Amino acid sequence: MAPLRGVGPGPEAERPEYAGRYRLEARLGEGGMGVVHLATSASGLPLAIKIVHRGYAADPEFRARFRQEVAAARKVSGAFTAPVVDADPAAPLPWMATLYVPGPTLSAQVKRNGPLNPAQLRRLTAGLAEALRDIHRAGVIHRDLKPSNVLLPDTGPKVIDFGISRPYDSELRTETGKLIGSPPYMAPEQFQRPREVGPAADVFALGAVLVHAATGRGPFDSDSPYLVAYQVVHDEADLTGVPGDLARLVGQCLAKDPALRPTPDEIMAALLPPSYDAAAFVPGPRRPVPEEGLEAGAGTPDGEGAREPGAEDPADERPRPEPSEATHVRDAAPDPAPKAGRRPRRAGWAAGAVALLTLATGGAVYAAVGAGTPTGRAAEKDGAPDAADAFAPWRTVLAGAAGSAPYCVTATGPGAGGAANAALYCSAPGYGLARVDPADGHLLWTHRDPSATARTLAPGGGPVVVDEPGGTLRAYGSEDGEPVWSTGSPSSPDVLWSAGDTPLHVGAAGAVEGIDAGTGRVRWNHRFSGHALPAVGFHDPATGVSYLYENSADRSTTLVTAIAAADGSIRWQRRLDGMLTPVGLSDGSLILAATAADSRVNALVRYDPGGRTTARIAMPFGMADPDIVVGGDDGTAYLLAPGGTLVALDVRAPAGGGRTERWRLETGVGLVSSPVLGEGNRLYFTAADGRLLAVDTRRGTLLGQTAPRLRDGKLDLASFPHAPVAVGHFVIGTAPDGSVFAVDGSDPAAW
Repeated sequence: MAPLRGVGPGPEAERPEYAGRYRLEARLGEGGMGVVHLATSASGLPLAIKIVHRGYAADPEFRARFRQEVAAARKVSGAFTAPVVDADPAAPLPWMATLYVPGPTLSAQVKRNGPLNPAQLRRLTAGLAEALRDIHRAGVIHRDLKPSNVLLPDTGPKVIDFGISRPYDSELRTETGKLIGSPPYMAPEQFQRPREVGPAADVFALGAVLVHAATGRGPFDSDSPYLVAYQVVHDEADLTGVPGDLARLVGQCLAKDPALRPTPDEIMAALLPPSYDAAAFVPGPRRPVPEEGLEAGAGTPDGEGAREPGAEDPADERPRPEPSEATHVRDAAPDPAPKAGRRPRRAGWAAGAVALLTLATGGAVYAAVGAGTPTGRAAEKDGAPDAADAFAPWRTVLAGAAGSAPYCVTATGPGAGGAANAALYCSAPGYGLARVDPADGHLLWTHRDPSATARTLAPGGGPVVVDEPGGTLRAYGSEDGEPVWSTGSPSSPDVLWSAGDTPLHVGAAGAVEGIDAGTGRVRWNHRFSGHALPAVGFHDPATGVSYLYENSADRSTTLVTAIAAADGSIRWQRRLDGMLTPVGLSDGSLILAATAADSRVNALVRYDPGGRTTARIAMPFGMADPDIVVGGDDGTAYLLAPGGTLVALDVRAPAGGGRTERWRLETGVGLVSSPVLGEGNRLYFTAADGRLLAVDTRRGTLLGQTAPRLRDGKLDLASFPHAPVAVGHFVIGTAPDGSVFAVDGSDPAAW
């Protein structure tokens, strides 16, 4: 490949062919301090690599600032920023590689399409407030939040460019006489007391950014930066054109006194209840914007055939049936779709990683072993080749479920591992409940009741039990879908837990009861000593043991109780140090996630109930609300955080010594489901746009992903992506277009 060449007045000296081991493929843009190039990682992830201009690379102070930028970006890398993949601040031309984020900057979007509408503006406000909360929790002040440093991918706004950010305790100070920042978005204290700038300065910048997004101009406008600085310090902000429901909040952000500005948490609280009409912003391919450089992680390269958001793709103009039950496609490839780049977190995430997931509407469904062989078409396959060998990809759309991803669970019959002996149940808002043949996607039976959305789906020893938010537990026969029994629902929501054929209910008074899935009767009811209101961490089907836990009021200890779900008998009980959540088992030891004071998971704890020993497994960095799955023969825990950071940890590592991180992968997916382990060293999870992704658990590389799922030519995003289901060597996923689909897990590269 010939050395990259640019055009225009920018320096030509730094047009290298490589940055470290990354070969540079195209020039994305140029800023005052460096050039941003497009590159590709070894696993195929697109990267944006920022390379410092040669003149700045010779400046020791700038090198120190660049090292600080890399350190700050690494600390906050996650759901609200472009994650750092690699960097070399000591290189002759220092560089930093971040995940490439497809989407325009806020300044480009406003320049091209005008101010954002009220719904988009509200979503931007919430997203940037969440981003600042995450940045400040990491101990970093950005100090240069402005429209060109805000990217707008479909997963929500991301903040980039930490070039002048600094930690709270940084000794690197602004020199007297130097103006560091962008005057229209700088807080008064940045002009008056630059050595005393704190997190409130970022909140001021947020207010100014929101004025620009709402009106196309800043709250302080002048051609002279000196006049702008005077206005920022002395004049009132011009909020003309800011929607009335946000004007007061924006005005508070722009208060001259830092103490009067709201915190990011207070901004998010002021936006409650959420604006449900604030649909996800899905940008079209970015066009050139004159005289606007791109910073690290900047938007999509130009390309031919670009379409504006919502425009129909000719590939999607084929006739679409409107069935009364479901649209089933055999051997169907995924819908052609352009590839697209934080989700509200699920309550009880640790339990969700193992057994119980929550629907976007607050509902779920659970399944237990022993549901038997599917009826209907699956039962007619006697004498046919093994279902796993004859498997072909399929896709079934549940009519009426579009806009909400279906939620599916499976129960496998005795002696089976493939589709022939697996029962697959799916539920979705606006649809009801269905049993789906996992071998070919045909519906075996349906219970259509759009008004009765399942909160919990659990196949028990026979019937499938549905917990409905309207106030009833209902059970349907696994063979025919006919009603079997119903009863009053639990008095408190979201506390019915899957535990084989004995679902567990935790009442408001703290009593735990086991329910017979076959009859609906209460098998047992106990109050466990030491517990006031326990939660269920997870259930182990192999041993029939469920793990209750409860954190102390001061968050210093956790009481863990292991019980037999069938009869409620106690296997063991122990109070452990720390705020812990049980997440899985490894070699008979219980693995728990330890949450620090900043609400991040910063370690795993391994407890051996036989030897009554505890070991703390250090993490390389804290992770905000990760989903965790423990499995495999090599003693590994997989932690998947919002923003797509996936880390594999060795849970057998000795306490206090040795390397615990096996590998780390930045997938770049903003909204993600819980991860699921499958055959052949595979880990699967789902993105909000319906993509199913596969990762090699040995090497930590992305093996493949399906295309986003379109509905009527437009992209939908699920607020709560649901975990896929692994059945033998194939994988079943769901998408917000209302579809359930299956792909061959043995060849993700062909997806």
